[in-house]
Parts: sequence; structure tokens; C-alpha cells
Amino acid sequence: MRDWIKLEQQYFMDTGHRRLGITVVRGEGVTVWDETGREYLDFIAGWAACSLGHCHPVIVNALEEQGGRLILAGYDVYTIPQIELAELLASASGLDKVFFCNSGAEANEGAVKLARKYGKLHLKGAYDVISALRGFHGRTLAMVAATGKPESHKYFTPLPEGFTHVPFDDVPALRAAAKEQTCAILLEPIQGEGGVRIPDDAYLKEVRRLCDERGLLLILDEVQTGCGRTGTLWGHEQFDVKPDIMTLGKGLGGGVPIGAILVNERAACFGPGDHGSTFGGNALCTAVAAAVFRYILAEDLSGNAARMGAYFRERLWDLQGKYEAVKEVRGRGLLVALEFHVPIALPFAQACRELGLLTNPLPPHTIRFMPPLTIRPHDVDRAIEIVEAAIKRTTSQDSS
Repeated sequence: MRDWIKLEQQYFMDTGHRRLGITVVRGEGVTVWDETGREYLDFIAGWAACSLGHCHPVIVNALEEQGGRLILAGYDVYTIPQIELAELLASASGLDKVFFCNSGAEANEGAVKLARKYGKLHLKGAYDVISALRGFHGRTLAMVAATGKPESHKYFTPLPEGFTHVPFDDVPALRAAAKEQTCAILLEPIQGEGGVRIPDDAYLKEVRRLCDERGLLLILDEVQTGCGRTGTLWGHEQFDVKPDIMTLGKGLGGGVPIGAILVNERAACFGPGDHGSTFGGNALCTAVAAAVFRYILAEDLSGNAARMGAYFRERLWDLQGKYEAVKEVRGRGLLVALEFHVPIALPFAQACRELGLLTNPLPPHTIRFMPPLTIRPHDVDRAIEIVEAAIKRTTSQDSS
């Protein structure tokens, strides 16, 4: 058997921490298998991208059918899957116009570009975008600048200008930061990479009010929280607000790469030549995404995420009552965090992996769970058994 990990280390640039140390070769539903044939319950799901689980028949059938018909035609012609997906998303979101790209980072990049044109046209040349500390919007150079993590900036300066960061869930700080040069506010409804941070129920309403008062655009990054992940179709629905621009990625394609920018008529100021993408909106990925999105709607996977997420958090709260090391359980739908008092996130995730569960460590203290939206109670029960065993293993604490 070839040593795939050694080959990866030889040929790939070291841009990420493959902390779990396994090579996955097959997936089905909520389960994946490594090269030795060992089985794992996957509660990472491609960083929330595999919304229907692995190799769901809806996705496989759409890939086979569209792959045999048309994969890519380019922006000089119309293609039916792209138009069908745009219609689906506009209808489900209440927004008016759509642009397709290849990832959530690309969608956020395009959203900022659109907001800056809007500022030039309608806000006397305003260009600055306010975003939140501990937020995450992608890894392109501009999105590194937009992301409120100063520790990730130091090797990439000079960064693109025009981004201001304020604490998340802090309306006074946001109001103080909104200046004459501000054109938009860019936020995740719930911070995912930042540790599943949920704002006060009134926060996004106050942000919406500020944008309306100043004529600013509200951009909501729903790359992780959208498409049913948080128990409603869109994360912002839980806070009773509506954005001017919404960005999507991850779960929209069910594992196939796609991103989208959705905008209302007010914000739809791109003109011919302002933006584009060679592969964005290709027939293959939009056909798959349309099939995924129809399935999410038809099977009420948002509702399943709400129910299974509530059950999962209840089971985790039981563990919080039993084990002193557990500090907090938080989340909405199937975006859930387990936080420890002690810095054991990485050894805990490794213990879970050894016991047959894949989780996403956010060192030093937090574990993030993002299982497929299709999970059932027995999947949660299996996960909880492993989580409890991993807590015992990494803290040497037995509740008895």
C-alpha cells in the first residue's frame, strides 16, 4: 500500500493542518472509510459542504445525467441548469438577482466588489466595509483583509485597504465605526470558524436599522449558515432580518464546488464587464446544486437540522452536567460547538477519531460539529457515546 500521507507531504504545499491523520477513500451518507477499511462517523462533512451526506443518490444521479449532456459552455451562451438554479434561489430567498461562482470566498469577494461599486454610484464614493473580529470570509487576499483575525494578516501585508473590524455582537462599536466612507457591513449571522458564536437576538435587527439609516448595504455571509444548516433555510431568518446581499457556498452544492451571490434590486448594480467567472455557473455544478436544493426543500432538511440539532445539544448538555471539563454547548441546527475549560480540543478530536468519529477542532478549547443535514437520532446517539468516551480519555475524568 502506498504511503499517501508521506506523498502528500512531499508534493503539496503545507497550507493546512490535516490534524486527524487519516486518508479517506470512500463515503456513503454520514459514514466514511479510510484506506485500511476502517469506518468513521463523519461530523465534519467537508466543513459543512456535504449537506446531503456523502455520495447521495440525488447528487450522483445529477452528476451522471448532466455530465453526459453538458459540463461547461461559458458565459457567451445561456444554459438551462444555471437559469433554473437562479430561479430556485431567488424564489426561496426573496432576493432578486443571482451570480454564480466557484466558492464561498469568491462569492464574498464579489459581494465586496459589488458594494464598492454601489458606494461609488450612490454613497459619494464610499468604499469601506465593516466586518467583525473573529469572523471568517475566505482566504483570498481581500477576504483575508476582511476577516477579523489580525494574527492571519502579518505575512500578507500590504493587504487591500478599505476594511474596518469591530467586535461581533457589539452595536455601539458598529455605530461608532460607520463613517462617511462606509459602504457596507459584512457579517456572518452566526460565526462559524470563530467558534459557533451566536449574537443576541436583537443584534442583526440593529445592524439592519443602522444600514437603513445610513443607506449602507447589509451583506450576510451565509456560506456556512445557509441552505438549512442552522435549522431554517437561511440563518438570517432566525433573527428576522433580510440582507441586501447574501453569499452562499459549501452546502449549496452538496460537495460539488459552487458559490453564489444573491442581491436585491437596490444592490444589483453590476453591469456588463464588471464581473465574471470562467467556471462559475457551469452546467454541471448548477445542475447538481439545483438537485441538492430541491431535495433540501422537498425533504424539509432545515426542519431535520432543527430537530436533530436540538437533540444533539440536549445530549451534549447532559455531558456538560457530568464532566467538569465541559464549559459550554452552543449552536443552532446542525452547527454546534462544544467548548472546554481546558485546552484539549486537538487531543479530544484525535481521541474521537481513534474511537470512530470525525470532528473539527478549533484549538485550543473548541470542537465544531457540522454533520450532514440528513442525520437521524441513532447517528447522534453513536456520536454521543464516542464524545463521552473521548472526554474521559482526554481529561482522565470518569463521571462515576
